[in-house]
Amino acid sequence: MTTPSAAKPATGRTHMDIGIGLPATIPGTPGTQIVQWAKSAEERGFATLGVIDRLVYGNCEPLVTLGAAAAVTARIRLMTSILLVPFRGNAALLAKQAATVNHLSGGRLVLGMAVGGYEDDYAASGVPFSGRGRRFDAMLDEMTRIWAGEPRGAAGAIGPRPGLPAERLVFGGHGERPFARVAARGAGWIAGSRGVETFREGARAVRDAWARHGRDGEPRLMAQPYFSLGPRAREDAETFLMDHYAVEGWDAEKVASLALTSTAAVRDAVAAYEEAGCDELILFPCSPDPEQVRLLADAVR
Repeated sequence: MTTPSAAKPATGRTHMDIGIGLPATIPGTPGTQIVQWAKSAEERGFATLGVIDRLVYGNCEPLVTLGAAAAVTARIRLMTSILLVPFRGNAALLAKQAATVNHLSGGRLVLGMAVGGYEDDYAASGVPFSGRGRRFDAMLDEMTRIWAGEPRGAAGAIGPRPGLPAERLVFGGHGERPFARVAARGAGWIAGSRGVETFREGARAVRDAWARHGRDGEPRLMAQPYFSLGPRAREDAETFLMDHYAVEGWDAEKVASLALTSTAAVRDAVAAYEEAGCDELILFPCSPDPEQVRLLADAVR
């Protein structure tokens, strides 16, 4: 079983880890089903449970969801992949929420973060969409000081302690600024669901940024394709992904077309991502049916 750290040892890559996303992203999924999914994923030996963030959608909030998952698991990593930070606004509260999940899980939280690209999430929060990158960096500064134990009032530091060290922080996003953020502030990078070639290009840029910043070792590189298995695989993938990505217009069709909808497609993707230098693949479901956990475990066995 892999360790909770997001950081990769300096000795280089080992066999790629396989994680699974929780169906908390899929509207209408019962809470009991999400909890059972978490237990089943640990029993089946997956390395990580992931959660995806949106505000203006029918999904569950990521950190609350991982708190529930922490209560019914003991070993599996818990990861926000990713959490959209700037529209949350209050860095001190967010730092405490993340530290609480880490505390409740016995130190298993990996905090994946990004700025997000959907204006409706920001409008609903009453936070400006413009300047979100600068706001993100300022919030990271504040959260880092809080996790280090800097006093904030008469009672001292914001707990629980310990907070989250840099080796538990990973970042999403494409572009010079997100890649520099990985190299300067965290342990790794997670690509989205746009295919192995997009991952390969981003991974190369992250490694370049890592080297420019003089970092030892290597960044941990991750990706999160969607999967759907069984007799309704393609139908379930298109139904969910066309709805979830409707905000992106025609790009929703592209995301849906990339979903892995057969055992062969999953195995081919695992091989392709590993060949491209991926350290962990977190596969996200398009159906909340608990049978999907077994089907994926059998596919990657």
